[in-house]
Amino acid sequence: MEGGQTQERTEKATPKRLRDAKRKGQVPRSRELNTALMLVGGALMLYGLGPTFGRGLMGFMEHALDLGPVDVTDPTAMVRRFHLATQAMLTLFAPFLVGTVVIALAAPALLGGWAMSAEALRPKLERLDPIKGFGRIFSIRGLVELIKAIVKLVLVAGVSGAFLWSLRGDILAPPVASLNQELLHAFHLFGVVVIALAASTFLVAIIDVPYQLWDHRKKLRMTRQEVRDESKETEGRPEVKGRIRQLQREFSKRRMMQEVPRADLVVANPSHFSVALRYEPLRARAPRVVAKGADLMAMQIRTIARDNGVPVIEAPPLARALYHNVELDQEIPAALYLAVAQLLAYVHQLRTARASGAREPVVPEDLAVPEELTGGRP
Repeated sequence: MEGGQTQERTEKATPKRLRDAKRKGQVPRSRELNTALMLVGGALMLYGLGPTFGRGLMGFMEHALDLGPVDVTDPTAMVRRFHLATQAMLTLFAPFLVGTVVIALAAPALLGGWAMSAEALRPKLERLDPIKGFGRIFSIRGLVELIKAIVKLVLVAGVSGAFLWSLRGDILAPPVASLNQELLHAFHLFGVVVIALAASTFLVAIIDVPYQLWDHRKKLRMTRQEVRDESKETEGRPEVKGRIRQLQREFSKRRMMQEVPRADLVVANPSHFSVALRYEPLRARAPRVVAKGADLMAMQIRTIARDNGVPVIEAPPLARALYHNVELDQEIPAALYLAVAQLLAYVHQLRTARASGAREPVVPEDLAVPEELTGGRP
């Protein structure tokens, strides 16, 4: 039954649902990607700033261990030294700490962006429900997280063991250089190992990111009924939209009919079409179609034109060409200039003759209407 099918979430999330989910804080997140970026960023900073850290630590140790007779006998000396040592360490590691904070804030935005809204920041008490918590632990998602943790542990342990084994000679070799050089060398080895470990976590992130995107889209899937309900909310009910379109057509028709009395002439096909034209030399390059219609509307246009003294000229080929090729409030094409000019000249002569009481001119025949514009339509 259709009622049962509509309960299945088979439809993709609409843009509105995605926006609502982001407002609620439901965006794709990959902790593995965040961890990998943090480790790689920290390792690169550590590798690049290693010599600076080494020299800073050596200077700190020399100053901290240099105790004079006054320092031994003064009870406040150690407090001052501790204060100075804290300032020195914070100054030394400030670039590393700032860089780590920047990476920690920027990494989540790479996948799902930020969801900084009041609704997203509001505490969700249902997350404290122990029953739901156990449900999340023993769910498919919990199983996936367990598999990822095992894979990550195996990778990190394997890469760590392999690098430590390859560097065993450097690590176990007796010191042959000065303390400064040995400390800088230790920082270098530590940076290389951390970069290797961070690179290994990227293997997990490469698998985790597509899964998180797929899982996010799956959780936001909609039923067909939800899609229909959302369409009604955003676009209105079909009957309302139909009524609006009907009112728009009626308004357009009334406005069009109001233009007929101001037309210069109406070109008609007695059985089908009527097209009203107006030419304003100072405002337009060519005559414009101000009203057109077929069948009943065509009869209404002709009636309004006759009631207001607008000449109605029967010219079937020209009426068909104008009706099918020119939209409302649009100038006629150049191919019809000559034919319309003949009718406008006739209208001018007709008005002059009626004003003077002279004999009315003959309606021009054989108008120059290209056959391709009429299309052979009746």
